[in-house]
Amino acid sequence: MKEEKMKEEKIVVTSALPYANGSIHIGHLVEYIQTDIIVRALKLAGKNVIYCCADDTHGAPIQIKSTQLGIKPTELIAKFQKEHQEDFAAFHIKFDSYYSTNSKENQYFSNLVFERLKKKGLIYEKEMELTYCENCKRFLPDRYVKGECPKCGAEDQYGDVCEKCNSAYKTIDLIKPYCTICKGTPIRKKSTHFFFKLSVLSDKIKKWLLENKNLQKEVRNQILTWIEEGLEDWCISRDKPYFGFQIPGTDKYYYVWLDAPICYISSLTNYLGGDVKKGEQYWNKSKIIHVIGKDIIYFHMLFWPAMLMEADLTLPENILVHGFLTVNKEKMSKSRGTFLTAREFLKLADPEFLRFYYAGSLSKTMTDIDLDLDDFVARVNNEIVSNIANFVYRTLSFLNRNFDSEIITFKDDKFTKKLEKLFSETTELFEKYELRKAVQNILQISSEGNRYFQEKEPWVLIKKDSKKAHEVLSLCINLVKNIVILLKPIMPIFAGTIEKQLNLSNLSFNDLNFDLKKHKINDAEIIYKKIDSIISEEKGGVKMEEDKFLKLNLKVAKILEVKDHPNADKLYVMKIDLGSEQRQLVAGLRSYYSSEKLLGKKIVIVSNLEPAKLRGETSEGMLLAASDEGKGSVGVLFVEKSEPGTTVTIDGSKPCETIISFKEFLEVSLVSKESGVFFEDKVLFAGEEKVLVDKKIKGKIS
Repeated sequence: MKEEKMKEEKIVVTSALPYANGSIHIGHLVEYIQTDIIVRALKLAGKNVIYCCADDTHGAPIQIKSTQLGIKPTELIAKFQKEHQEDFAAFHIKFDSYYSTNSKENQYFSNLVFERLKKKGLIYEKEMELTYCENCKRFLPDRYVKGECPKCGAEDQYGDVCEKCNSAYKTIDLIKPYCTICKGTPIRKKSTHFFFKLSVLSDKIKKWLLENKNLQKEVRNQILTWIEEGLEDWCISRDKPYFGFQIPGTDKYYYVWLDAPICYISSLTNYLGGDVKKGEQYWNKSKIIHVIGKDIIYFHMLFWPAMLMEADLTLPENILVHGFLTVNKEKMSKSRGTFLTAREFLKLADPEFLRFYYAGSLSKTMTDIDLDLDDFVARVNNEIVSNIANFVYRTLSFLNRNFDSEIITFKDDKFTKKLEKLFSETTELFEKYELRKAVQNILQISSEGNRYFQEKEPWVLIKKDSKKAHEVLSLCINLVKNIVILLKPIMPIFAGTIEKQLNLSNLSFNDLNFDLKKHKINDAEIIYKKIDSIISEEKGGVKMEEDKFLKLNLKVAKILEVKDHPNADKLYVMKIDLGSEQRQLVAGLRSYYSSEKLLGKKIVIVSNLEPAKLRGETSEGMLLAASDEGKGSVGVLFVEKSEPGTTVTIDGSKPCETIISFKEFLEVSLVSKESGVFFEDKVLFAGEEKVLVDKKIKGKIS
């Protein structure tokens, strides 16, 4: 009866939606690995669980980024959705539904929620002051204005929420605001918008918070503090230009934070075949569990429950909040080589090692998680390889060699009962989201197995009492089976491989016992060996391709003068303006450009390259150009609007002030495509202007 009830109970688990304008990095992976482990554990316990997520595809950043790249917003989000799903799959994160906020189901549910709130008198229009950039000629969305937090004074905070104190506020509340697009100082400008009456729901939200005993105490207290300080009504619309759903009958758009969490329901509906009625019914009959980072608790524990309760939709049973990721106890850093994308980490270590490490660091708290790279290597070698993998291989291989791979009946009640208690505790820890403690238990179980094997000395015992030695090995094989089951949520590929070696399949928590007898296993194989340091001796951080780009200081330069080189038929000697100074460059362009074509052109140069003598003339830097191999064409990199001296970067990276050699420059691989200039998959920009290639040449840049 209990099992039937368990299977009837519906559970929907979600992770926060990754934004569709950038790559997944190891900080993001904390949440998705945590959620995936929880979901896998619940499924192994026989629970009826659906894991839903989606790409967050709406908002001004999508619209601005796609404009910069010269592509449609739908093309941008399609690119990142494909990349995100590939990266998640590489780390064995298995969604039941991975969808998009830009879907017909999400538009339906966004309109449904809006209309239900409106019918209850909770939506109204009001004129308000917003942050407006006169230079960019647009209202600035939250993420495109920065300044000092009005609550704690932290610098360089976005216009909606402070990453230091987690307070939410309006863009106009920021102290010393600036436009992140042009760096100019914005003004205040009025516009009429839709508001949700959050303020009148304070008591209802407070009641839900106090009655929901599943919520983390530290998180609940933080939200209650904000309620006591007084809640303001929430602006749920945005001005165009904006990529998202237009509010029916208006010229406004839903604010991204309205339709993004609604996509949890839409993603569930996608899993159910797109039937919106069925999606709403399933949601309302389910236990909802959200897993989020501590930077978005304001939205998920104030706005979201308020919307749900007033739209007659089921509220979450639990919202599990985790902390941020640090690397070597510091914020992830490109300059120190510790800002790693998911794909970059895959080049360094097995993805299941990261899953194991995160699991061993995660608990039901908002405490930050530190990825100590020395500790990472030590734990892989000591815990995974020396403890778990060693016990598995020595046990299976001994049975292969000495007992024709066959298990017989055995008995050791005292030892097995102690372990069975640990099995039960561990499954409970998974269901309580205490992953760190679950990992500690698994390591204890494996250590007990190694100790038992060592104490029984089957290699000695086999000479005195072969049957007794066979019983010892049979018990150990059962213990391997149980360790594999408990590892399944954390290391599904490793566990699956050992499962095959055991000649078993589809093991679940119901199989946590010592009942495997009269069974023949397959041949054992070593899966993991100890790994070397993944830390670069040279830099004290993880070595990355992006480090090489960060050595460059690329700048826009205007060509003021072009002369033929007195000692070389293919070279020009040029005078260039870098804004704060003028320099001389030597470039091999006489076969490809007339001096008239180059004069006045705004080009891109490597400004921190060591000076060189080229046939008697000094070149203080190097002009960048693309060559179309095989066709004999060359096109310089150029911009049209940016002023001389403007820095050329990827993702706003800081230019290097150190002089570099020509050899160091050659380590950086830049290529041109129709849509611009790229370092790996990142586009080069001069400020907010995309760098282009003359003659639309596609090829290598040097």
